[in-house]
Amino acid sequence: MTASDPPAATALAQPGDSHDLARFGYRQELERSLGSFSSFAAGFSYISIMTGVFQLFGFGFASGGPAMIWTWPLVFVGQGAVALCFAELAGQFPLAGSVYQWSKQVAGPTTSWMAGWIIVVGSIVTAAAVAVAYQVILPQVSLGFEFVGGSSDAGLTSTPAGAQNAIVLALALIVFTTVVNMIGVKVMAKINNFGVLVELCGSTILVILLIVHAKHGPQIVTETNGTGAGHSGGYVGAFLVAAIMSAYVFYGFDTAGSLAEETREPRKHAPKAILRAISAAFAIGGLLMLFAMMATGNLKDPNISTLGLPYIVKSVLGNGLGDVFLICSAIAITVCCLAVQTAAIRLIFSMARDKSLPFSAALAKVSPRSKTPVIPALLTGVLTIALLLVNIGNQRVFYILTSVAIILFYIPYLMVTGPVLVRRLRGNWPRPDHGPHFSLGRWGLLVNGFAVLYGAGMIVNLAWPRAAVYGSDHWYYQWGAIVFTAVIAAVGWLYYLAKQRGRVAASAG
Repeated sequence: MTASDPPAATALAQPGDSHDLARFGYRQELERSLGSFSSFAAGFSYISIMTGVFQLFGFGFASGGPAMIWTWPLVFVGQGAVALCFAELAGQFPLAGSVYQWSKQVAGPTTSWMAGWIIVVGSIVTAAAVAVAYQVILPQVSLGFEFVGGSSDAGLTSTPAGAQNAIVLALALIVFTTVVNMIGVKVMAKINNFGVLVELCGSTILVILLIVHAKHGPQIVTETNGTGAGHSGGYVGAFLVAAIMSAYVFYGFDTAGSLAEETREPRKHAPKAILRAISAAFAIGGLLMLFAMMATGNLKDPNISTLGLPYIVKSVLGNGLGDVFLICSAIAITVCCLAVQTAAIRLIFSMARDKSLPFSAALAKVSPRSKTPVIPALLTGVLTIALLLVNIGNQRVFYILTSVAIILFYIPYLMVTGPVLVRRLRGNWPRPDHGPHFSLGRWGLLVNGFAVLYGAGMIVNLAWPRAAVYGSDHWYYQWGAIVFTAVIAAVGWLYYLAKQRGRVAASAG
């Protein structure tokens, strides 16, 4: 594998980047002001260890016991293969909208439109799922954040009052991220960079403190806590359920590609940012989970399954120091939600300027003052708030939103890696004019093939209608992920056939 800069890229300033963009038929409208760290931070904050791991550690632990940590390297290897394929594409097509644009370049207008449609909806669902994570953190810092319910609901989404409070906190976060995204990318980047620095420093210090308080050896990673009981496949079944935790963390790294038109020298920085983001998340997240379990006095404590990693941090480090790290996690959740919405805005903008969405002229308009697509920012905020309000008081909303969000990303990811694999098998990728940008070289077919197999397998695992994930009280909860995904795909497909097929094909031509 090689990752080098094109000869002309080392001296590219904004005019050079704009000229590069013009070769794809677009003019520079967004503000190109982001550097290498901001590009990395966008992808890392989307993955956000102190969001995803703090949010879902309890679920993973309850589902698979300490041995659930082995899902972490498994998912990393699978999504790492996807990230390597995306790094190749980011170096070739430095365009806002990442997955939508990449699919357009390697597959065609129909596939790209469906990929863009599904991932836009997935981004909105993800923003809602991330925002709900405030409930896992803030009430455990102070009961003043438990506006609905009392101390017995703090940190929980599984009680009626806890579920309602989760929506209240989430609404406040979405309003904040929407306002920031309307102000402009510079402000967004400054807040995001600060949040990532807090997360990197906070998680590193937390790992060190947990090592100091270790009470068990690393052999605990073989303990299952009897979680295989009740599964038809024994512990394999429990392990596959627990893998949802890791799958939820390892996506969104393509955000560095989504901000390509706002990044200086994107062909150079975007591929590296994608790979650095997922690698840093893997290292920090794995160590955090391992040493948290090693520092836990009683691995059978039922509070670990219900209150998760925040409970371990506070029980090991005490309330005062523990609250400091929970505040770091709250900051990470904030910038994670900000990054999710930012990526969604760029996707909508990218599709709209191709006239691929209703009201495309308005959605593609960039504010001359903020250099930001303001209407997509408002739209994503309003739709996310509507989704949260529809689910207010739903005690299953957390896991349903989480699972659906992951599926709605894995499918579009497959709509990129699949067509690239077909091109490789036909000898059409890499293209003759690939140039000296990031390339998988002779490993391309193996990595790409594994990425496709992994993506397809994980989609089946995520959508499987299991009571352990979706509950057993109502059939529509168990089948919710499949039904919701099918409805989203069907609505998109019908709209495409009725309104967009001719327009998109003309635009692509």
